[in-house]
Amino acid sequence: MADLHILRHHSLGLHEARKVAFRWAEQVEEEFQMACTYEEGRSLDEVCFTRSGVSGTLHVTKDKFELNAKLGFLLGAFKARIESEIVKNLDDLLVMDLANVTAAAKKRASKNK
Repeated sequence: MADLHILRHHSLGLHEARKVAFRWAEQVEEEFQMACTYEEGRSLDEVCFTRSGVSGTLHVTKDKFELNAKLGFLLGAFKARIESEIVKNLDDLLVMDLANVTAAAKKRASKNK
């Protein structure tokens, strides 16, 4: 069995991070046929995901995403590829959301002038 641990820091705050996590869950459900459940908390959200040969959690806070997953024997052989795909998906969503937050802040600033 292979373990994955991915940590990404961000400065989005919990509200915006939640949006990213929802989109991530939707992506893995569609692309990898994962079953995901999302549980919101006060300062920590948890996305649990599973499918045959994979199970794990994505913890979402105001300043980080922390993914832990266990790959079964067969998928363990593809650990590097699976990890790079997860990292790419999460990083793409973070970059996209950070750009949206920055654009919205600039728009608000220009209105207040």
